[in-house]
Amino acid sequence: MANPFVHIELQTKDLEKSKKFYSGMFDWKLEEISGMDYTIINVGEGTGGGMMTNPVPGVPDNWLPYILVDDVAASTKKAKTLGATICKDVTEVPDMGWFSVISDPTGATFGLWQTKANM
Repeated sequence: MANPFVHIELQTKDLEKSKKFYSGMFDWKLEEISGMDYTIINVGEGTGGGMMTNPVPGVPDNWLPYILVDDVAASTKKAKTLGATICKDVTEVPDMGWFSVISDPTGATFGLWQTKANM
């Protein structure tokens, strides 16, 4: 399938409470990323994700899906021409890849992800 969902991220106001809930509810394996306020979610089979403290005060806790693209800059630009709002422009995650966050014309928000291997 072209452009699959590859990562789903929880942005939460209470990271410790969320980690306790989801690891207990689903037996997910959680891995802290050294030097970052980020926790990887390993679900075993299927699309995994991550958890982080919500970076935007006042925004409710939410799950943000990421979709794989070959060129995040071109895809972000294309989304804008189709009426999307760019919430976070292309940003590098060192040694991993690049992402952007956009809202479609109806207000649904999602991320685009390009792995470093795609360069």
